[in-house]
Amino acid sequence: MQSPDTPYVNIAAYKFVSFDDTAEKRPEFLAFCQQHNLRGTVILSPEGINLFLAGLRPDIDAFLAWLRADPRFADLIVKESYSEKQPFTRMLVKLKAEIITMKHPLIKPELGRAPFVEPRELKRWLDQGHDDEGRPVVMVDTRNGFEVDVGTFENTVDYRISKFTEFPQVIEDHRADFEGKTVVTFCTGGIRCEKAAIHMQNIGYDHVYQLEGGILKYFEDVGGAHYNGDCFVFDYRTALSPELKETQTAQCFACRAVVTPREQLSPDYVPGKSCPHCASAQRKGEETQETASAQA
Repeated sequence: MQSPDTPYVNIAAYKFVSFDDTAEKRPEFLAFCQQHNLRGTVILSPEGINLFLAGLRPDIDAFLAWLRADPRFADLIVKESYSEKQPFTRMLVKLKAEIITMKHPLIKPELGRAPFVEPRELKRWLDQGHDDEGRPVVMVDTRNGFEVDVGTFENTVDYRISKFTEFPQVIEDHRADFEGKTVVTFCTGGIRCEKAAIHMQNIGYDHVYQLEGGILKYFEDVGGAHYNGDCFVFDYRTALSPELKETQTAQCFACRAVVTPREQLSPDYVPGKSCPHCASAQRKGEETQETASAQA
């Protein structure tokens, strides 16, 4: 719930929809956001829109009213969280071929979206240990490894990918592992797991759903049931708890690794300069150089 101590509204939203006039719309988006002191990123693509924005409540509401006046975005679903300060440093409106890069031309908005399961229904499945047809439910994390390390669902399948473009091949290679099971893909806000679910359908998965609204919507609707840890987010807050509150987790400015509160106690952690992860990598590099020199 928003309070006077958290005046900034952070919104995340996406929609797959045919959007052919992105170049014409870009300056309009940028001008409106700048006029209303919004910061963040809006991605415009022929396959739809993806956005992460933050601002004061009147400005966020004005933006959503303006955007939803376009019939293509009238039903845009938005996830909200709150912060005491502006989490973004600038306002960007980008034109891209895809609203989330997968390098697979899978999304055809006119054909409809991927099958999905609502957070409350997913919790019920996880509570009972199977879906309503008796199939075991398997959670598949579509995020990068460093995001997963901050928190994920219990007993999730995590392929330790370093970028989303790796997902199509790895999930195809493991298709036999999911025979007779219901697969639920998930991510931070829903966009990656929707693309993942479409790809899995296309390569022959029979029972696959995306988690509607991703982890953030799950937190909003049911809290942290069946989830361990927090959720990584791509702004200064770094991670949100199941209560959608900022945590003490940080991200290293030097190597971009996630640094837990415990790791922040290390003498190797210097905010804005270094952390135990990059310090360890540096020491290993120095040891390798010393070994190479000794063998020369």
